[in-house]
Amino acid sequence: MVKILVIDDDTAINELIKVNLELAYYKVVTALDGNKGFALAKQELPDLIVLDVMMPEVDGYTVAKRIRENKSTKDIPIIMLTALNMLQNKVQGFNIGVDDYLVKPFEMEELLVRIKALLKRSNNIPKSFVEKEVLTQGDITLIPETYSIEINGKIAKVTPIEFDIVNLLMQNYGNMVSSAKILNDVWGYSSDDAVETIRVHMRHIRTKIDKISNGKKYIETIYGGGYRLIPDGVAEKTK
Repeated sequence: MVKILVIDDDTAINELIKVNLELAYYKVVTALDGNKGFALAKQELPDLIVLDVMMPEVDGYTVAKRIRENKSTKDIPIIMLTALNMLQNKVQGFNIGVDDYLVKPFEMEELLVRIKALLKRSNNIPKSFVEKEVLTQGDITLIPETYSIEINGKIAKVTPIEFDIVNLLMQNYGNMVSSAKILNDVWGYSSDDAVETIRVHMRHIRTKIDKISNGKKYIETIYGGGYRLIPDGVAEKTK
């Protein structure tokens, strides 16, 4: 089944497009902000992206540029949605590598026709068949370009090492990752003497996540074993 990613911060429009695409037998993934949208593009490798221009924090032009600069997503067709019907805005999008433009308000039938035409023109092996990297799951979105973690719209900057640790936990979300595996995958060696190094980094990661987590805990310590990432978080126990 062809997979389409819809990135639009307008909840109503996002849902309207999703419902209509699903009625046309497409599989649909949605995002309400640019960071999560780009993460989903890399994670889900959709066959086509419907991308809004006017979004807070990260606009559609920036997302499109990131998509085109990324090796795994650079060939995915993009249809850009915009309320801006000015030539320079369209030129800006086309210069980045956007494939088509649709000005709001638009008829859903026109969007469906353009999607069908773009998919036929691209004639690629579906991106969704390719092995994917997990960059967003539950409340958590990783932003590799800035070494940041986003949780429900709030962002925490981390160091490259801290990011690599969280990324490793994300790839194995829901499962325990042993201290030995963290040392081997992140630092390139395994040593019982270096376990304290992991504890220190985990403490720093948790401190940063706590500032944006609204009281939830996302990393569980499994004593004598390792660590597990819980994408939806668990409420902190009160004494």
